[in-house]
Amino acid sequence: MSISPPAGGTAQPTAADSPVIDGRAAWRAAEQNTGIGVLAGLRVLDLSRVLAGPYTAQTLADHGAEVIKVEAPTGDETRGWGPPFDEGGQSSAYYAGLNHSKENICLDLRTTAGRDVLRHLLDGADVVIENFKAGTMARWGFDYETVLTETNPRLVYCRITGFGVDGPMAGLPGYDAVLQSFGGLMSVNGYPDGNPLRVGVPVVDIVASHMAVSGILLALTERERSGRGQLVDITLLDSVISLLHPHASNWVSSGKVPQRTGDYHPTVVPYQVFAARDGDFFVSAANDRQFRSLVAVLGVPELADDPRFLSNGARSRHRDELSALLAERIVRWNRDDLAAELERAGVAASPVNTVDQALTAPQTVHRGLFLDTVDYRGLGVPIKLGRSSTRTPRRAVPRGADTEAILGAMGYGVDDVDALRSDGALDRA
Repeated sequence: MSISPPAGGTAQPTAADSPVIDGRAAWRAAEQNTGIGVLAGLRVLDLSRVLAGPYTAQTLADHGAEVIKVEAPTGDETRGWGPPFDEGGQSSAYYAGLNHSKENICLDLRTTAGRDVLRHLLDGADVVIENFKAGTMARWGFDYETVLTETNPRLVYCRITGFGVDGPMAGLPGYDAVLQSFGGLMSVNGYPDGNPLRVGVPVVDIVASHMAVSGILLALTERERSGRGQLVDITLLDSVISLLHPHASNWVSSGKVPQRTGDYHPTVVPYQVFAARDGDFFVSAANDRQFRSLVAVLGVPELADDPRFLSNGARSRHRDELSALLAERIVRWNRDDLAAELERAGVAASPVNTVDQALTAPQTVHRGLFLDTVDYRGLGVPIKLGRSSTRTPRRAVPRGADTEAILGAMGYGVDDVDALRSDGALDRA
């Protein structure tokens, strides 16, 4: 899609000796990979912190968008979410995994001078992403519906909150594990005789980020027709509810409240973890053909014709009996040998890899999902396009690393930057 400049215009100086500030020019300092990626030329202002918002902006940067992250002098709190930390001990690996390929300007938005700079950045942006507490932007004079739609009508404004800004839980803070609990996800994760368990990754935040990227791209597509931006309203509640398949549809259909099933699938049998000779091993036989192939490889082909196991419904009713019979056979195998045999037989299965094993697996490396170079060591770009290239990620930078370059590109002189610093608008460090 073509990216047209916003209609914000150039801010006018308030005094004869004031600099002429061009919010759009801020992104010129960030154009280190001009023309690379389908979003090249898109200007994204990242006002967010922690996970869902920063990950959204990072994904857009991977595909060519010029992203400027605005960070408070206290820093995005995830910089402290370690160990591990970088060599200087200033930022955590957690932060680095969500903020690569961005420019970084440090602004104290509690100050009038800091908000003046933000106003110019907003004038020049195509997309803004924020996850402040509800009402914060309006309190600072940047309400989307009444202010920004007038000053920059082409702006796509992505707001990420926990529960939304209206309704009985409006404005409540959202945290991934809290939403896993509130949204029902935790209730179906874990073993029947154990406690509900948090999913081992911040899945609600990550899915919210993917939804935000989709929403932003939808809004940009519509902007090509209408010439106007719009609000992209993302909540962690929406994210977690969208994850409840098949449990939600099962409840709608049967009226039975879904329960925890451990590593068992709620409807497909067998679809679970077994103990092999040298570690854990996952098996999925999602249809009758795969089940017949599985038991043939395991040396018990007669199980395919056993009335207890003839169909998935029957296998589900006799799940425990089948699991015990399969376990007796699988424990005799080494994981890699069994995986190879089942692959040849058309049965989906895999050793349960640790994170390091998954990242260094030959297929992972072949897909460019883990990069280990002089300039960058971390995850690659997961979305591949047939004709269009993506950026090679570059490391997350220290807080405020690009403050002076961005301000300079906008038209602020050295004295102006010093004045902003004296006013407390910038990082004093």
